[in-house]
Amino acid sequence: MIVPVLLVAGALGAGKTTLLNHLLANPDGRRIAAIVNDFGAVDIDAQLLGTVTEEVISLKNGCICCSLQGDLLRTLSSVIKRDPAPDAIAIETSGISDPAEIIRNLMDPVIFKVAPLETVVTLVDPQRLHDEPALEQDGLWRSQLRAADFVLLTKADLIARDALDEVRAVVGRYKPQSAIFDIAHGDVAPDLLFSRDLRAPRTLPPRAPSSPLPFATVTWTSQAPLSLARFQQVIGRIAPRTLRIKGVLLFTEHPTQPILFQSVATRGTLAPSPVSPADGLTAQLVLIGREGEFDADELGALLRGVEEP
Repeated sequence: MIVPVLLVAGALGAGKTTLLNHLLANPDGRRIAAIVNDFGAVDIDAQLLGTVTEEVISLKNGCICCSLQGDLLRTLSSVIKRDPAPDAIAIETSGISDPAEIIRNLMDPVIFKVAPLETVVTLVDPQRLHDEPALEQDGLWRSQLRAADFVLLTKADLIARDALDEVRAVVGRYKPQSAIFDIAHGDVAPDLLFSRDLRAPRTLPPRAPSSPLPFATVTWTSQAPLSLARFQQVIGRIAPRTLRIKGVLLFTEHPTQPILFQSVATRGTLAPSPVSPADGLTAQLVLIGREGEFDADELGALLRGVEEP
């Protein structure tokens, strides 16, 4: 079983715990294990609480929450071995920590096989950045930003639009605008942060017009022989217009080894997959992008270029 990992970074007060609370309260059918640096700082709604045992809280919705004490990899190993195992793990970093070191730890080959780092998200308090422009010169702040696949501008409802636009321009010096989102109250679609089971790709449900994060999802499958070289070329054209891609494929270059492809923002990886495409298929791919910037027919036509004659 593979359990994807979400790493949540950001300065003190940026809204990391609010985001974590929102994910735990709205897991969208997932069992999410939350690992945090300071257990006492997590204000989980009382109605979610179940049983408490030392460093772990079991939540009524099937989630758990652990305090990060000691070795991160040991903590991850313990969480993965729980029965039932979580569907995803969210790690909240300390506001004074550089996520780069945690990322290096998570790239440990043994852990990555069962708990791959899927998404790094950094939270920025736009009001603070607007009021303290010198924050941009802080090395830790820049490191947190550079580590991110996505940047969430939190508390967007509490800052004037023109000020928010100024902050987006500052953050845009480090990340493309397509990877920057405005959120309020920690409300972000879980499917942006965690992908779904490849055996059961799911289209995102319609969101209210007022939602700040409208997404579109495309599922692509194929029964034809696939070229790895062509796939890499096509993905190079598709990736800039997508937020995330995940799928399992069989290439003619590796006919007996299924390949797992993952792309988050501008970061993409190919690795051996423990699961194969469904019977009769050579590809199962799920793509998520911004609604209105995502042409399903065009993407399908491009992906068919991966198929060999």
